[in-house]
Amino acid sequence: MSSLSRLPGTPTMRTPARSTTPLLLMLTVALCSSPARGSIQGSPTTFGPVFEDQPLSMLFPEESSEEKVTLACRARASPPATYRWKMNGTQMTLEPGSRQQLVGGNLVIRSPSKAQDAGVYQCLASNPVGTVVSREAVLRFGCLSYRWLLNEFPNFIPTDGRHFVSQTTGNLYIARTNASDLGNYSCLATSHMDFSTKSVFSKFAQLNLAAEDTRLFAPTIKARFPAETYALVGQQVTLECFAFGNPVPRIKWRKVEGSLSPQWTTAESTLQIPSVSFEDEGTYECEAENSRGRDTVQGRIIVQAQPEWLKVISDTEADIGSNLRWGCAAAGKPRPTVRWLRNGEPLASQARLEVLAGDLRFSRLNLEDSGMYQCVAENKHGTIYASAELAVQALAPDFRLNPVRRLIPAARGGEVTITCQPRAAPKAMVLWSKGTEILVTSSRVTVTPDGTLIIRNISRADEGKYTCFAENFMGKANSTGILSVRDATKITLAPSSADINLGDNLTLQCHASHDPTMDLTFIWTLDDFPIDLDKPGGHYRRANAKETIGDLTILNAQLRHSGMYTCMAQTVVDSASKEATVLIRGPPGPPGGVVVRDIGDTTVQLSWSRGFDNHSPIAKYTLQARTLPAGKWKQVRTSPANIEGNAETAQVLGLTPWMDYQFRVLASNILGTGEPSGPSSKIRTKESGKSPLVSPRGSKYSAQA
Repeated sequence: MSSLSRLPGTPTMRTPARSTTPLLLMLTVALCSSPARGSIQGSPTTFGPVFEDQPLSMLFPEESSEEKVTLACRARASPPATYRWKMNGTQMTLEPGSRQQLVGGNLVIRSPSKAQDAGVYQCLASNPVGTVVSREAVLRFGCLSYRWLLNEFPNFIPTDGRHFVSQTTGNLYIARTNASDLGNYSCLATSHMDFSTKSVFSKFAQLNLAAEDTRLFAPTIKARFPAETYALVGQQVTLECFAFGNPVPRIKWRKVEGSLSPQWTTAESTLQIPSVSFEDEGTYECEAENSRGRDTVQGRIIVQAQPEWLKVISDTEADIGSNLRWGCAAAGKPRPTVRWLRNGEPLASQARLEVLAGDLRFSRLNLEDSGMYQCVAENKHGTIYASAELAVQALAPDFRLNPVRRLIPAARGGEVTITCQPRAAPKAMVLWSKGTEILVTSSRVTVTPDGTLIIRNISRADEGKYTCFAENFMGKANSTGILSVRDATKITLAPSSADINLGDNLTLQCHASHDPTMDLTFIWTLDDFPIDLDKPGGHYRRANAKETIGDLTILNAQLRHSGMYTCMAQTVVDSASKEATVLIRGPPGPPGGVVVRDIGDTTVQLSWSRGFDNHSPIAKYTLQARTLPAGKWKQVRTSPANIEGNAETAQVLGLTPWMDYQFRVLASNILGTGEPSGPSSKIRTKESGKSPLVSPRGSKYSAQA
């Protein structure tokens, strides 16, 4: 027996099991959009670099006729960004006329070669705000898929039980040779790329067969998958297994700790998992068997994952002198490590700055802390970057964006809140004055820590000019408003509680007085939920159009309209409210939990639970039954004949033996009979001890009225 494990001139490529993407990739770009950001000084036209195009890894075919490789890099920034590149961590020197040139932000490599250009590339984008570093892009050289031909093109060797071409090594295996295998062999290695498909032929090598051997022998596995195969979540995983033997061995696959998924492809010599998950991790076995014996090989698929962000940093504006804590977190297997960059350079703990894995803690920020920061999470499968700009601000107080309200109306006897929120960094100290008098906290006046002024129990004497003075080490500013005291809003006629029956109409009165210079609005709520008076077909109406009258009419009152009604009369400066309770009485609700027990031939015992009485005591219960499958509900005779409202059990009489029944209960009060209970479970009365004298139609219960 013989095999072609590697013919002269055949390129051999091994695909690392932990590769996260197909080996052959077009260098494309990832689009990452984010809004423009403010600068250190807060100018809306100045912000640090934000990547829009970043390089991606690729596999470039050796001996390709392509003249160049382009690694894309473009960042949005104001002022515009300048670009640098690193290869294997070292800054590149890009000179005009050299093979490696900077075109915009892109790196263009002309006549690429494995010896000079294979490696890890990163783009750095900078402007006066700071610097950010792109993700890593790996440039590899090699081939992707293999086929073998015999003697001439396109006479390709079929992949059948006797032949196998490994896509890991490129080797051709023949389980048992015969005369048809004699000839000249060449390997065709093909790279499939977005911009082209490249194929390379090896030199032909001749296979000679000294003598055909017809002896039978047991399988020996020659193409083995590794003892450990590392794969990333979502990656396609292919295990290869092929054996020599005579007769040609049959290949079978199994998962030692479970079963193979029907979505997987098991074409004898290969087991392919299209999108591996953590559930697919485990030990797999290939068995080669023929009539002379068997051989097995086992290997473990270990599923891991590239880093993935759980929490990222975002652009932040912070006051000079303040403290700041930034955090980022990433998931992955193995667990990612986290490091930090400032303007593209590694960041370590120092005075005022503590670096603790995913946490970055600043104390007493100063202007030099401004810049571009990046959180970097990495494990052996990849590296991800999260970028953000820190803008440390130092601003004198400025009221232009948020002045004190110019006119501040307030109700006599009420309370007013006046805010003072100038833009300032660091936070400004605030003082308030009325006229020329500085205000201090008292029983009626409070200045909160954030500078808000609160005045309680307001009187006409509180009218006047109020000025907020704000100051920090950068400067000072002030803003003034005028407090105008108005008459308080009062409820002059409050709604009265009421007790009505279902279907009645009711008007709840509500009148109010208010300052005539202001508009008055009435708002009604039921159990704190606003009532929509404009709902078409609703039960609520505004009873009077006068501004000071807010009466509410309830039409055709339903049980759901019971509750606490609140009338609120309000102006822009204050409000007043009064409450009233409305009780709506109606027939009882349905009883619950109907249970049948003590089943005889003509009697059963029913029990139930009380339903809502809806504010009117239950006077009596009525029991009904129906025969199955399609009988009508009819009232039945009971013991006692009249079931009082405090009862919860009764006996049903006059049933037909050996008949299927269901039962239900209805409650009544002075306002009527309520909805019936749900039907009981189906029961069958017992067989009579003697022949029945009447038909089921003769049972003694009458139709419901």
